[in-house]
Amino acid sequence: MKIATISLNIAWQDIEKNLERAEKFILKANTDGCDVVVLPEVFNTGFITDIGKFAEPPRGRTYQTLQNLASTNSINIVAGISEKPNNTKANNVAVVFDKSGHELAKYSKLHPFNFANEGKYFNAGDDVITFELEGTACSVFICYDLRFPEIFRQVSRDVEVIFVVANWPNSRERHWERLLIARAIENQCYVIGVNRIGKDGVGQEFNGSSMVIDPLGDALLHTNNTNEYSVCDFSLSKVAMVREKFPFLNDIRFIERK
Repeated sequence: MKIATISLNIAWQDIEKNLERAEKFILKANTDGCDVVVLPEVFNTGFITDIGKFAEPPRGRTYQTLQNLASTNSINIVAGISEKPNNTKANNVAVVFDKSGHELAKYSKLHPFNFANEGKYFNAGDDVITFELEGTACSVFICYDLRFPEIFRQVSRDVEVIFVVANWPNSRERHWERLLIARAIENQCYVIGVNRIGKDGVGQEFNGSSMVIDPLGDALLHTNNTNEYSVCDFSLSKVAMVREKFPFLNDIRFIERK
């Protein structure tokens, strides 16, 4: 599988500009023969609180633009966006499109980052998801979800690749890196973490550190704070090989406290 990680320097609350820049990188990924393009959490706006103005309705402009880019470039896309389905809170979602522009999956972030009041503006999701991408079993989570290993365990035996899209600040960059590695090791799968770079409208800084981690915890890709576009090609056969050699997932036990 050949992945293009887009550590976008998100233009604050500027959907037009972010879509234009995403298109540029998607075109480049197509030229480079990539199978999948991955964009960060809420790539079209940055982390917003004015959801009434900037969160789009389901299947809105950003959604339709990504559909079109997937089909015209014959490339799979994983991207984080915000949607507002009604007059209440918005949803922080990851959408997945196949090469024909069909929606394969839509995941709503299970854990709003309440340390930064995300739960005040965004609903919490209620389920994990799995989907098939290029014949590969996958799942996706969003940013703060990374701190909750139990939800990764729910999909671990069913998937080979887990995507994590994020707006993870540089002040906790070390946590991001180590948690991505831990999730790959304990679930014996590839973990692809894609984080933004730059500074948002409230002064929060982001270093990217997008990573592709193999099932043994080795980083095949680790970007810096200036690199928005990177490509990583890896063999999915390693998942089966590692799980056969070290069948640790067979020993998982989920215990209910009495």
